[in-house]
Amino acid sequence: MLVGAPVIGLSDSGGARIQEGVDSLAGYADIFQRNVMASGVIPQLSLIMGPSAGGAVYSPALTDFTFMIKDTAYLYVTGPDVVKQVTNEDVTHAELGGHRAHCGKSGVAHGAFNNDIEGLHALRKMLTFLPQNNKAPPMIKNTQDPASRADESLNFIVPTDSTQAYDVRDVIDKLVDQHDFFEIHADFAQNIVVGFARFDGRAVGIVANQPKVASGCLDVDSSIKGARFVRTCDAFNIPLVTLVDVPGFLPGTVQEYAGIIRNGAKLLYAYAEATVPKITVVLRKAYGGAYDVMSSKHLRGDANYAWPNAEIAVMGAKGAVAIIHRNSDDIEAAEAEYIEQFANPFPAAQRGFIDDIIKPSDTRARICMDLEALENKVQKNPEKKHGNIPL
Repeated sequence: MLVGAPVIGLSDSGGARIQEGVDSLAGYADIFQRNVMASGVIPQLSLIMGPSAGGAVYSPALTDFTFMIKDTAYLYVTGPDVVKQVTNEDVTHAELGGHRAHCGKSGVAHGAFNNDIEGLHALRKMLTFLPQNNKAPPMIKNTQDPASRADESLNFIVPTDSTQAYDVRDVIDKLVDQHDFFEIHADFAQNIVVGFARFDGRAVGIVANQPKVASGCLDVDSSIKGARFVRTCDAFNIPLVTLVDVPGFLPGTVQEYAGIIRNGAKLLYAYAEATVPKITVVLRKAYGGAYDVMSSKHLRGDANYAWPNAEIAVMGAKGAVAIIHRNSDDIEAAEAEYIEQFANPFPAAQRGFIDDIIKPSDTRARICMDLEALENKVQKNPEKKHGNIPL
């Protein structure tokens, strides 16, 4: 922290040494305190390379990113023997704390690698996207990929049928420098995609709805995943590029009981609080509260664009007409009228909520131009000790 350098933790630990009693607990608490003080000041990365238990799991949990080595790394508060003793549950090390458990189910880990060498190389690459500290300038790398590069395939990549799925990674791949996207949390909450890339050499954080999974709906896990990533980028002055294709929040008792209101508000809070450059492109659907949440102009978005076939409305035409015109004799005509009046980007553009309706193939050039214009953006939040994010 004194010299403003990132910290990397390589973990393989059995936790607190029982024979040392409270001294071992005090040692861990001292580390935790330093993790917390360093949070948002210098990047902190953890690579779990072997079994890590008890107190050894909380230091990685306090860092910005936690990665695991497949088949050799385990993370758990208590191991299988203690679990068996306390709950009478038979569980293996892998089932309890392996990479599949934490990368795909709990979301504790942000990714897993096949071996130690691959993991160490990945950490090195990740550090190229991160500044040295929260006061250092963003990382800019020389690139041979022209900022003005237009990819005509983007004009056809999103299906016109709003119910048809596609992989948003294909869009990201065609937009970013040299098709290089470093995805984070790839196996967790797959209905949202987050990761690092570059535009004209400038490092950015990308948040994108994934229509290929759950139609791109926001749910509890995707909201938490997105919020955490947005706040990390904001802490280290990394601009945010948001690609929107979201039909809304996932409905149902399962989500309501799991706290979708509270957890969805985390993503809303993160975007509203962020002061870094924020560029948003609505690729297709932006319905309801999810339109607001996904870095809309109303949450201090700097540059907000829409592709020509985008639909920005309270809800989709079919659902809206079923409510508004439930007694209508001609439902198809009512749907067509609704789409013409509401389910397109022009009403939002007329009100200044969308800065421009752009040709998809021109998206990269616009983003690069905006990042250059916003390079020296200075925006501050009201003075306070800290906000009270709905955790």
